[in-house]
Formats: sequence, structure tokens, C-alpha cells
Amino acid sequence: MTEPSKVIHVRNVGHEISENDLLQLFQPFGVITKLVMLRAKNQALLQMQDITSAANAMQFYTNVQPSIRGRNVYVQFSSHQELTTVDQNAQGRGDESGFQALIQYQVRQSAVTARNSLQGRNIYDGCCQLDIQFSNVDELQVNYNNERSRDFTGPSLPSEQKGRSSQSGYGDAGGLYGLQPGARTVGFPQVGVMLQIISGYFFLSWGFLFCSHLKRNRKMSNASAIAAAFGGGLPPGISGTYDRCTVLVSNLNPDRIDEDKLFNLFSIYGNIVRIKLLRNKPDHALVQMGDGFQAELAVHFLKGAMLFGKRLEVNFSKYSNITTGADTHEYTNSSLNRFNRNAAKNYRYCCSPTKMIHVSTLPQDITEEEIVAHLEEHGGVVNTKLFEMNGKKQALVMFENEEQATEALVCKHATPLAGLAIRISFSQLQGI
Repeated sequence: MTEPSKVIHVRNVGHEISENDLLQLFQPFGVITKLVMLRAKNQALLQMQDITSAANAMQFYTNVQPSIRGRNVYVQFSSHQELTTVDQNAQGRGDESGFQALIQYQVRQSAVTARNSLQGRNIYDGCCQLDIQFSNVDELQVNYNNERSRDFTGPSLPSEQKGRSSQSGYGDAGGLYGLQPGARTVGFPQVGVMLQIISGYFFLSWGFLFCSHLKRNRKMSNASAIAAAFGGGLPPGISGTYDRCTVLVSNLNPDRIDEDKLFNLFSIYGNIVRIKLLRNKPDHALVQMGDGFQAELAVHFLKGAMLFGKRLEVNFSKYSNITTGADTHEYTNSSLNRFNRNAAKNYRYCCSPTKMIHVSTLPQDITEEEIVAHLEEHGGVVNTKLFEMNGKKQALVMFENEEQATEALVCKHATPLAGLAIRISFSQLQGI
């Protein structure tokens, strides 16, 4: 049996699985320091910060089959105790990332502090998520002070080389920053932006091409965040072309539905602005999402879903927004809107209703019996698993079918359990 190691070997990594997908699978267990994609072998090597983090991941996935995009992947400790080879994908990363930057600090600690504060943050609301890594560049040499490079300790530097325009292409970073041709970097990828720091450096790169002309187009839509979340593309069936952000929901069960239950369901796919139940059509409602992309996700994933014995019809409304009035419920400032933070991360969880729900924000002393007692009125609980991630108790609960799980989510999300308001979302895991 292979002895425990910081390095985890992942097999059956199909071409549709991105680095971000793998990171999402292991990030809950600790800091990931290195990732090597072995595309030719459909494998990957991933190094955690310490053996304990790797052991926690291995222990969890011994009992839960890890699955990415519908494909089962298989994990084991690697025979390597440390990854020392250069990431084979790092060479091509510069071509894929579109927009990059190097930032040198006076002291290393300033760079460490900046990375810890900015890693995973969005530059704009819902898009341009930073992935920041330590750089292996020893010294950053800036030759010109202009819109593409600047030495804040040398204000007298020229703005451009004599006889040459400073408007070089986005890919021409080598001459500006004094990088050696053919130099490769060891990437420690996180979702969206890659940071490398050595001797107090930042290396930042957008993980998606939507941001390659960021300076020319500062107002980015949530399409970029979704593209980052889904590995540079969009989920099948999502076009990203819809502008209308209001959704018409019909065939509701008027005896059991209300605005808050609709909020709990639709907030999985985006922020909710307001909801209106149509009094003249009791089985109809209007739901205004944060933007057209989020509305498209809701329509795509919820059309035909079963709730309270009814099969939902979900379509785009002819109205661009819901007029504020006495019969509308406002959710713009609700703290329960899931996409106010970590938009790309929440997009990654978007899926059609499943039989499995993920329950978080649980008390540390909670038991599986208490969780079942809180949820079982909504259907037969087949299996449960209570576990801990980053020191916080969480649970997976599997129901007999998708409708029961959906009812549990819409009725019990944000409800108190042992003094804490629990959070519920659908899980894409196939089993416990």
C-alpha cells in the first residue's frame, strides 16, 4: 500500500475536465500548492500543502465517489512525496490567459499579505476572478513608464523606446518586463487568476479569454464568471445571449408555494431582485434575476422540475423587470443572495435538481439523527453523511427522488437548526 503523501494521483481525468474542476474537488480540504495535468494519460497530480490535508481528502473520497461533469475520477496517494517537475501545462498558460501582470513589492511579506487578501476576489461584480501565484522571476526589470509598465521607483524612465510605439500587442510582455524568452513558470492554479510570488512578486493572469481586452471593455457581464467557473466555456445549452432578466414560472402549487420558497429555489442560479405572485393567476409567478445570464441558467436548469406535485414551467417573461408594488417582495438587499460573494464558485454549483442536497452552516455538535429529523417530513431519507471541512460541519443527505430533495431545499434553506440558519444547495455527487 502506498504510504501517505502530500501528492494525490487522480485517474480517469477526461478532456472535458479542467484544472478548475480538479481544484474545486480538493480545495475544501486545504491549500493546493501544485497541479500537473497529464493530458496524454488522462491523469493529474495534485499537491496539497501538507500530508494531513491530503489524508483528509483521501479519507472523504474513500466513502464518497468523486465525480466531475458526470465522470467518475479515481484518487490515490502518489508514490511522489513532492512535485518537483515543472507543470507541463505552464508553457501554454500565457497563450490561454489573455491578460497578465507582474507586480513586485519591496518586501516579500507585502506580497504574501496582498495574495492572501486578493486571491479569489472579483475585480468586477461577478467576473474577472483573480488567481494569484508566487512568481519565479528573480528581478522585474521595467524599461518604460507607460500604460503597460511602470517603475514607481524610477519616475524619469522614458515612456517608449525611441522610434517605436508603446502600443505593442498584449502578447508582447517579454520586452516590457525583461522576461527571458522561453522561460517557464511553475503554476499553482486557483480558479480564474494565477499568482506566482518569489522575492515579492505577483504574477496574475485571467483564466479566460473574455478578459483579454479588459482595458477596452471594463463592464464585463457574468458570462465571464460563468466561463471561468466552467473551465473557459459555458454549460451545454447555455448561450449567454439573453438580456431579459425576468422569468415567468407557471404550474405552481398555489396552496404550498410562497415568495420565500421561490427565492430559495431560484437563488441557486443567481441573485434575486424581486418576486411577484400573480393574484389573478395563482399558479403563476414572476421572478426577476440579477441579469439575463442568471435568468437563462434558471430557465435551463429548472424547466420541468417537480415541486409540490407539479411539474414547473419556466420561461422568459415578456417583461424586462418587475415593477415595485404592494404585491411584490423585494430581495435586492437580502443577505441570503448567494452570488454577492464568490460568484464563479456559486456558478460551478449550478445544476438541475438532484436527489442529493448539501447542508452547511451546521452546529459543531450536530448529529445525523438531528439532521434527518429536521428534513424527513419532506421525503424518505435514503442516506446521510456528516463530515467536516475547514473545521466546519457539513452534511450530504440523499432522498428517494429529486422532488423530495427540491422540497426540502425550498422549505428548509435558511431555517434554524440548533440555533444556526442552515444553508442548502443541490449536490452533484452521485452517491454517498
